[in-house]
Amino acid sequence: MSGGGGEAGGGDDQDWRYAPVTTLEGLLQRGRGLGAMLAPDDPEAARLVLDCIRRDCRWDTLVDQRHRYLARLVRDLGLPLAPVTALLAGGRTEHESAAEVLRLLALAGSGEAREALRAYIRSGERWMSVLESVAGSWPVADWDDLLEPVRARLVGEEPELWGQEPWLRWRDQLGLVAPPVVGRKPDALAGLDTGRLLALIADPGRPEGDRSDALWSLSRRAPRPSAGTLAPLLALVPSLGARDGREISGLRRAVALLGATAVPAARDWAGSGERWLASLALDVLTAHGELQDLPVLLAGFRALRARREWCGYQAFALALAGFGPAAAEAVPLLRLLWLRNPHSYERASYLTALAAIDPSGLDQVYLQSLWDCESDVRLLAVASAPDGPRVRERLAGLRDDPIEHPAVRAAAAERLAAPD
Repeated sequence: MSGGGGEAGGGDDQDWRYAPVTTLEGLLQRGRGLGAMLAPDDPEAARLVLDCIRRDCRWDTLVDQRHRYLARLVRDLGLPLAPVTALLAGGRTEHESAAEVLRLLALAGSGEAREALRAYIRSGERWMSVLESVAGSWPVADWDDLLEPVRARLVGEEPELWGQEPWLRWRDQLGLVAPPVVGRKPDALAGLDTGRLLALIADPGRPEGDRSDALWSLSRRAPRPSAGTLAPLLALVPSLGARDGREISGLRRAVALLGATAVPAARDWAGSGERWLASLALDVLTAHGELQDLPVLLAGFRALRARREWCGYQAFALALAGFGPAAAEAVPLLRLLWLRNPHSYERASYLTALAAIDPSGLDQVYLQSLWDCESDVRLLAVASAPDGPRVRERLAGLRDDPIEHPAVRAAAAERLAAPD
């Protein structure tokens, strides 16, 4: 287990906790740029990096980025690959993390990483996902000769993601037949005009499912109904609570079509005792609110932290950025989130908000962010890190690094090519 005193992890192992952010372990777990900068001088770094690959410390494995960060650390610290390769045979978490790190190291020229994954494709248990991953990023020559071993392994199996490589290239050789296209369920209410749909939604005697179907039909049709056409929906919203204490399914999507037109009504909903209605109001005010709505947005921002939540701040942060210095009350919480939040996907929004509200003291943050795990954070740093020898050296490294995201490489090249 990691050191105590940190936040509980976001995975299934609820006893595991993030290490304190004041430690190298805590920085590496969160993918912070400062951790990558400190790692070369710490004798424990090798063990800690391997621990992060084994555990996969992402708060949200669908959106938080770590693999480029960890692959770069393995390469730059000169760590042996055998312990990483051994994780391919472990549980799903260790396997997926190790496979991605090795895939990226192979892109950077590691023959050992490339051969480890090629061998795994020939005989490993979860070979198909590894094959699809490498075929989507490696040069064709690095995987095309695996056709025959794959043909032998496909007996009795069919690739689920057949519409991507390597199945597109090998389709004829393997005799793959495209599965039938499964489209969206037809809209049974497509024949009703907007007025009739609104009448259906307004009818309290109709089953909740029927009213939900009408809301979804409104939000899915093309061309989209105009905000003016949908305006009668605003008066109906407070009556569209569901039996489970939330809103009827489809309501948020339909209200989003109203855009800024919904703001006056949302100001009334914000004081509602119904949590779902107050939450819907926050959605509207976060997207379209004006200066008079700032207190409500700040209260919602603080309420997330009072509940000790670690996600959900991004929309608030970007909305507050639009108010500039008037949102100064949010700065302490934004700085806390920047330092401690393990949900790295949201980190770029905190930096954007801080830059707009109170940019004092951000030079060092931008420098560290050139090593951050999130590509959006690195893009912000490429644009704003103060010029100097260390920054230009790092920019050159990002520009030339085959592990790096293409957008970051291009941005680094553009900045380096610009006049001083």
